[in-house]
Amino acid sequence: MTVQITSANFQKEVLESPIPVIVDFWAEWCRPCQMLGPIIEEISNEKAGLIKVGKVNVDQEGVLAGQFRISSIPTVMAFNNGKATAQVIGLLRKDDLLKRLGF
Repeated sequence: MTVQITSANFQKEVLESPIPVIVDFWAEWCRPCQMLGPIIEEISNEKAGLIKVGKVNVDQEGVLAGQFRISSIPTVMAFNNGKATAQVIGLLRKDDLLKRLGF
């Protein structure tokens, strides 16, 4: 199950997470984002307990998207020990996405 990430819970859910976190920056109107959604959900279910998966709606969280210089969506970022470790822009197959994110 994915976690809804907001400016209010980003510190706790992502930066202070004891396990690695994948964050999907997306928007409702973005067709590639909609296509990536089920892949993100699948990763969340398969890696439950090993990797936390969260989603940031860039329309609702513009400040957070700006903080990470998100200019194209979907953008998926990996965080480990409070630091961004990888970033992937665009729609990829699950295996390719995980490999590019370092998982």
